Amino acid sequence: MQKLRVLLVNMAKKSTLVRSILRMGMFCVRRCQYLIFSFGKVNTKRVLFESFVGRKYADSPKAIYEYLLNSEDYKDYEFVWFFVNPEQQTAIAKNPRTKVVKHGSLEYYKYYATSKYWVTNSRISDAILKRKNQVYLQCWHGTPLKKLGFDIKVESGNAMNSIKDIHYKYQVDSKKYTYLLSPSAFCTEKFTSAFNLKAVGKENIIIEKGYPRNDDLVNYTDEDVQRVKKALGLPENKKIILYAPTWRDNQHQSGLGYTYKTEVDFDRLRNELSDEYVILFRAHYFVANKFDFSKYAGFVYNASLYDDINDLYIISDILITDYSSVFFDYSILKRPIIYYMYDLEEYQHVLRDFYISLDDLPGKIVETEDALIDALHNVGELTYDEKYKKFNDTYTYLDDGNASKRVVQCVFEKSK
Repeated sequence: MQKLRVLLVNMAKKSTLVRSILRMGMFCVRRCQYLIFSFGKVNTKRVLFESFVGRKYADSPKAIYEYLLNSEDYKDYEFVWFFVNPEQQTAIAKNPRTKVVKHGSLEYYKYYATSKYWVTNSRISDAILKRKNQVYLQCWHGTPLKKLGFDIKVESGNAMNSIKDIHYKYQVDSKKYTYLLSPSAFCTEKFTSAFNLKAVGKENIIIEKGYPRNDDLVNYTDEDVQRVKKALGLPENKKIILYAPTWRDNQHQSGLGYTYKTEVDFDRLRNELSDEYVILFRAHYFVANKFDFSKYAGFVYNASLYDDINDLYIISDILITDYSSVFFDYSILKRPIIYYMYDLEEYQHVLRDFYISLDDLPGKIVETEDALIDALHNVGELTYDEKYKKFNDTYTYLDDGNASKRVVQCVFEKSK
């Protein structure tokens, strides 16, 4: 079966016709699964959640869930979480008002068909239809640096999707939205174009209230920091570098998915930095390949499977990233940021391109390993200056620790 899957994926990469046939087949199966339940009564006090296509218990869906769970106003509501590996979410499953369900299962489609509220931070299956009395809150998963959806103009950068494919997927999902969450005026503008909202008469669905997921970055305590360090087994006497690169659209392995090659010489970093630092490595949730850092035990810690990246932010002294949106959220902490853009020319002109000028980013951009190490040795120069403040005033001004409350008031209280 695995060999057949690899063969079909390889064929789909090479032929748009094969790709279309395979996708249509999967769509028909999924649509039939959904339609089985689509005539059932909608439960007006049930809320569905999924984060990063069922891969994580994290982000704004988590923040909204925990706000609702702890609110007296919603004490008679029930909640459903979808996970790719539900057996790993034992803590959530213990809550008597929360059900954990296998992502993509028959039960998954049943709950989508019969629950009033959907809260997610990524696209859902095209086979799922929203009924008139249902509310779909799309939280999205970050302020974008790299272009999204209908704003992508560069062809052939994605291994599995043409520009036409990407536009179609974004349009199918956006037609279902009741609300699209935005953390800033910048995002409101870019989401409107990326999701082609005007074309489907949805330009007024955006609620500009801040990101609920970032409430934790304002409200965390020293006890939270110690809890996370203990859970990850990190030393108390070392500073922490969080290395969180994004995925590359053109790196895909048949039978596995999108992959990532760590373009860092960890031997050299250990020699240069291990007396003072440890590294937390965090791969993008799309990345399917595994990383073996066993030879760097005690220096490199792989936190790719850790659910909530906010925990990694609050314990880190420095962020290294590239084109990932993580730096927008991390900037709330006002800590040093380094951008290791070793493939800048290709990424900008072949894969994605950017919404904003790189000159506006807080921190330091480097393109070589020598420059990266030099920046780490001189990290004291990366202070919270006027440029950094201007960045926060533009992109994170609504992240004040109360976004969850505002979003719940706007979405749930209005539609009770």
